[in-house]
Amino acid sequence: MRDDPQDSSPRRARGRPKAWDDRSDQNTVKSLDRAMAVFEHLSTTSGATLSELSADTDQAPATTYRILVTLEARGLVEFDPGPQLWHIGPRAFLIGARYLRRTSLVERARPVLRRLMERTGETANLGVAREADVLFVSQVETHASIRAFFPPGTLSPMHASGIGKAILAQMPGDRRAQLLSGAVLERFTPHTLTDRAALETDLAEARARGYAIDDEEKTEGMRCIAAPVFDVHGEVVAGISVSGPASRVSREGIAGFAAAVTEAARDLSAALGAPGEAA
Repeated sequence: MRDDPQDSSPRRARGRPKAWDDRSDQNTVKSLDRAMAVFEHLSTTSGATLSELSADTDQAPATTYRILVTLEARGLVEFDPGPQLWHIGPRAFLIGARYLRRTSLVERARPVLRRLMERTGETANLGVAREADVLFVSQVETHASIRAFFPPGTLSPMHASGIGKAILAQMPGDRRAQLLSGAVLERFTPHTLTDRAALETDLAEARARGYAIDDEEKTEGMRCIAAPVFDVHGEVVAGISVSGPASRVSREGIAGFAAAVTEAARDLSAALGAPGEAA
C-alpha cells in the first residue's frame, strides 16, 4: 500500500516506537533496571557475596539472588562456591570486547600504543572521558617487571590522571566547569591537586605545552605523561599516555617522554581525520 501523498504527518524512523523520546517510568523496565544495578555494581568489585550485593544495591536478598541466577544462566556472572562470591562472568568480557571492536578509536590506537611502548619502554594507555572520570579502553604493557597497570574498564578520577588532565585542558571552558562543578577533588597522595584554582592553573599549563603530567598525584611513586587526541571535528575525544615508576619516568626525562607521547597523539588524531594533522 502506497503512502498517501496528501498525508504530511511526520514519519517515525524504522525501529522507533511512538514513545521513543519518552524516558518516563512507564517506558522503563524496572526489573531490568534492578538487574543492571546489580550487574554494574558487581563489575566494580573483585567479587561480592549475595548479602553485600543486596545491601549495596538496596534490594532484597531474594530479588538479588534471582537476578544473579538469571545473569549466571547467560554467562554474565559466575559463582565461586568456595568463598561464596559472585564475579563478573566471561560473557561480560565478550560483550565489552564487541563494543571496543565497534569503535575505530580503539582499533586505530593499537599500533600507535605499541609503537609508543616500544619507543619509551613504558606502558602506553588510551582513555576517554566518562563524566568526571577517565575510562581506560586500551593498553600495551611494558615488558619491565615493575609497571603501571590500568586494564580496560578501569576508571580513574580526571583530576588525578594524566589522561584526564590532558582531556580537561582541551575542553571548552564552560563544559569543563560544568563537569567539575559537582566533582569532589579527592586526595589520593600528598601531590594530588584538590584545590580548584590550582587544578585550573595546572590545566592552563598543560594546554600551553600540549601535554599533561600526573606527578605522583594518583599513586605515589608513579608518574604519567599524557597528550590529547582529537577527532575529525577537532574536538578532544581521548588521551594517550605513558606511565611508569617515577624512578624511570623521571622529572629529568619528562621532555623526552612528552615528545614521544605528543607524537603518538598526533598520529592517532591524524588517523581519526583531525583537521591540521597529516594522515
